[in-house]
Amino acid sequence: MDLLLQQLLNGMTLGSIYSLVALGLTLVYGILAIPNFAHGAFYMVGAFASFYLTTRLGLGYWWAMLVAAVSVAALAMISEQLVFQPLRGVNELSPMIAAIGLMLFLEAGAQALWGADFHRIDTPYPGVIQLAGVIAPIQRLLIIAGAFGLVVALELFLHRTVMGSTILAVAQCRDGAALVGIDPRKVGMATFAISGALAAVAAALYAPINLVYPTMGDVVILKAFVIIILGGMGSVPGAIVGGLIIGLAESFGAFYVSPDYQDLIAFVLLVVILSLRPQGLFSREMRAS
Repeated sequence: MDLLLQQLLNGMTLGSIYSLVALGLTLVYGILAIPNFAHGAFYMVGAFASFYLTTRLGLGYWWAMLVAAVSVAALAMISEQLVFQPLRGVNELSPMIAAIGLMLFLEAGAQALWGADFHRIDTPYPGVIQLAGVIAPIQRLLIIAGAFGLVVALELFLHRTVMGSTILAVAQCRDGAALVGIDPRKVGMATFAISGALAAVAAALYAPINLVYPTMGDVVILKAFVIIILGGMGSVPGAIVGGLIIGLAESFGAFYVSPDYQDLIAFVLLVVILSLRPQGLFSREMRAS
């Protein structure tokens, strides 16, 4: 039972990070219909920003996370304006190619600045808590609590604020929203900013128990796409549930089967679930039009 609970904690930790990354990805896709393959690179930039701010500038962990989130949000907005906005309406393939190009550019930039070596951020909370025989590192509990808090905050923002309502309005009908005075360009920038900030916070939360390196976002973005397809493209609850399912499956699969197949499990689950429910687990909450 102790081993089962330990793997449950590990799976919840992984699932929380996957959910945060997938949330940003599904927001951009659901509202702007852009499959942002560069989202994993935003995650990587957030991790490196936190690493640089804490280790080189001596900034506190929480302040570094906040600055990293703001910086990546600004980078995401600039990317939306310079890379994606000019390509809107050209064809469906152009934004995808542009996103891949942006991803490669950011990865090359990170390697030029920090090298290809692996880095690690010291955890601000190195202690552990023992609960019912389970050894729970405080950093893992922080990841789960932080992810839960951000999910709740995002839901409240989307459904309880004027800005959130304008984002959902653009997702439902871009032209109709423009007719009632909503500026879709500003909504697009805000959506990318939220997406980038979520990726940066996820990276900063996970960096103390993971390695930081230029291509760290490649596997994460693949799994994020698996999650949003599994949960339903454009569905916020789907991104959350899908992330937890993949995280738990990987944790238990690595323990009971083999760690060598950990990354394969997500894609096997995708095939199995989509063969039973092709539309994903949840209906789309946001549909770009």
